[in-house]
Amino acid sequence: QVQLVESGGGLVQPGGSLRLSCTASGIIFILYDLGWYRQAPGKQRELVATISKGGSINYADFMKGRSTISRDHAKAMAFLEMNSLTPEDTAFYYCNARNPTSSVRNYWGQGTQVTVSS
Repeated sequence: QVQLVESGGGLVQPGGSLRLSCTASGIIFILYDLGWYRQAPGKQRELVATISKGGSINYADFMKGRSTISRDHAKAMAFLEMNSLTPEDTAFYYCNARNPTSSVRNYWGQGTQVTVSS
């Protein structure tokens, strides 16, 4: 059974930082591209950052320069460090694992809430 479990969300003041973690199980981790997405109330889910199985990284424009995505193959984990957070970053953040050679091997975690507020 495939599981992606996010952690690290919470309440942070504007200008603060958070580090989100995603722990994967049930997949051959090194074969999967990983991504972080977010969804705010009333809005569509949007890409935050991705890191391919080979380590290629892509950030959404709104996260460039203030976030870092990484992965640890030995621990089967992905991370998203976010800095200079604003209230507009408030959303549920989801971890995604996608096998680039299979359209059906595309998995999501349950999400972790990030709230940026004073």
